[in-house]
Amino acid sequence: MPAGTLKREFGRGERVLPGLWRLRLPLPWPGVPHCNAWAIRSGDGIVLVDCGMHLDPDKQQPGSLSQLERAMAQVGLALEQVRKLVITHAHIDHWGEAATVMQHSGCELWMHPNHAHGTEAERDGETALAHTIEIARAGGVPERTLVRYLEQIKDAPTGIAAAVTPDHDLVNGVTVDSDLGSWSVYETPGHAPSGICLFQAERRILISGDHLLGRISLYYDFGWTRDPITEFLNSLELVDALDARLCLSGHGKPFADVRAHVVATKAAVADRLAATRAALDRRPRTALELVPTIYGEQLTPATANWRLTEALCVLQHLALEGLAARESDDSTERWYQP
Repeated sequence: MPAGTLKREFGRGERVLPGLWRLRLPLPWPGVPHCNAWAIRSGDGIVLVDCGMHLDPDKQQPGSLSQLERAMAQVGLALEQVRKLVITHAHIDHWGEAATVMQHSGCELWMHPNHAHGTEAERDGETALAHTIEIARAGGVPERTLVRYLEQIKDAPTGIAAAVTPDHDLVNGVTVDSDLGSWSVYETPGHAPSGICLFQAERRILISGDHLLGRISLYYDFGWTRDPITEFLNSLELVDALDARLCLSGHGKPFADVRAHVVATKAAVADRLAATRAALDRRPRTALELVPTIYGEQLTPATANWRLTEALCVLQHLALEGLAARESDDSTERWYQP
């Protein structure tokens, strides 16, 4: 969809519970028009969970800081009240605006220490780009396509306001205090190496980031950990055991049938594993060649990165299980049924 035809989104705030608000923030992506931040009352200020992507009005984007302030103002909050900024995972739509939030509020930044998958792009753009190109080549993307891609992104905004260093590590055992009680941190890698969830046990509220979503959707970062699929499934088991009754996710509305969403997400993973196994035969093929069979549709510019990254994670998982094999030719990998 051409950028000019995208529906214009605006920041919007709404109360979920007394002392807890949803801040819906715009994104420039077809099919993913917004993300959520969550504000939680804490003494004379608030804990802000996630903060959206940095969108620059000078580059004909809607201006993300103004949209965050707009959403907060609708529920009687202000940026200056933020005391802690807690990041569920280091994808740009969840932490990209962190630097400006910290600058305006003086707040602390809390993030999982394994955040290089998301922060390296701002700290060392050349290394991050080389990592992306290496993965694309391994997946079978032709050189002419990579040249075109490099030309398209050379002046593209990163979605990150500036590089920032966390003040506190979000790891198992850490708690985040608020007027609603303490929120326990649970490390939930899979969707992202830096993924965490927050759980308020007395109220049984889960803030899930993108680990668990109302609309089932699978995505993993490839090349940062050995087996994102197993990590993701283990994290789903962990979250299921919490027995939450309300989930506040990174996209979409809050939902109550948490266990049903866990079950449906596990089923989606199982379906993707089965579809990938069925696509394999004795002919070695690249991930790019396998994707149309796995997903039942051709790649488009909007789906290419998402589909290829997920397929590579699934193929790597199957290889570790002995259910797929690969051979390498220069920088390209081809997969087949062992």
